[in-house]
Amino acid sequence: MIKIINGREIAKDIRSEIEIEILNLKNRNIIPGLAVILVGDDPASNTYVRMKQKMCAELGIRTKDARPNSNISQEELHALIEEYNSDNEIHGILVQLPLPDQIDENLALSKVLPEKDVDGFHPANVGKVTLGEGGYVPATPAGIIEILLRSGNDPAGKNIVIIGRSRIVGRPLLNLLTQKRKGGNATVTMCHTSTKDLSFHTSKSDIIIVAAGTTNILDASMIKEGVVIIDVGTNRVEDSSKKSGYKLIGDVNFDSVAEKASAITPVPGGVGPLTIIMLMKNCVIAAGGSFK
Repeated sequence: MIKIINGREIAKDIRSEIEIEILNLKNRNIIPGLAVILVGDDPASNTYVRMKQKMCAELGIRTKDARPNSNISQEELHALIEEYNSDNEIHGILVQLPLPDQIDENLALSKVLPEKDVDGFHPANVGKVTLGEGGYVPATPAGIIEILLRSGNDPAGKNIVIIGRSRIVGRPLLNLLTQKRKGGNATVTMCHTSTKDLSFHTSKSDIIIVAAGTTNILDASMIKEGVVIIDVGTNRVEDSSKKSGYKLIGDVNFDSVAEKASAITPVPGGVGPLTIIMLMKNCVIAAGGSFK
């Protein structure tokens, strides 16, 4: 019988560890602070920011936010980032993506001080993570590693396929899983939506991590018995039975793969809760917290 990996329970365990570290910081008169810059009024971005701020409030992390309209210029956005760079009450800065078309995202993200870049998108942090020399790990890849370790699916020695090559998930995850470290030591193949004969790769994999942003990209015909599947996808599909008018599904054909997989993360309730809690952990580390 397939095991449903409960991301909410794993996130709850990590949250307890974070709460202890926040208390230690407050005993040193340090209150972790997170600044959020949300440009424009994208509904999905608004939802994500609201969830992050709610978690900050529950944990006792100070928050500040700026919500400029969508016609902000590159220079105005840089000036806003610089305000938070100079704010001693702020330890982490989150620039919510995506940004409007007139904004060069890479340039904007590079203006965040590396030590306040809790999203792990600054080139300095990307380089450190790639080299295995520290740096902030983006929250979703960090959460996936925690899911694997805490669910009893240590990646070490496993054949793993990642479907998706984004800088937010696929690429940093490839680096983490191949490094000689806890949560690594795997043999990893990176695939994507243009990979020819995707089944050739997935059918031999012990663990498949799907972050393609495409529904039903993986089904039972493409996997072997006993595979572990981590579904990172979050796709809205119309559902008139829901008050919102839609429901969330992943990238994986859940009902199909459930016939053969040994474990899988659900959508929602799988990777999502880990993404938020690992961002909180990075913010606490930026404030001077330490985790064993």
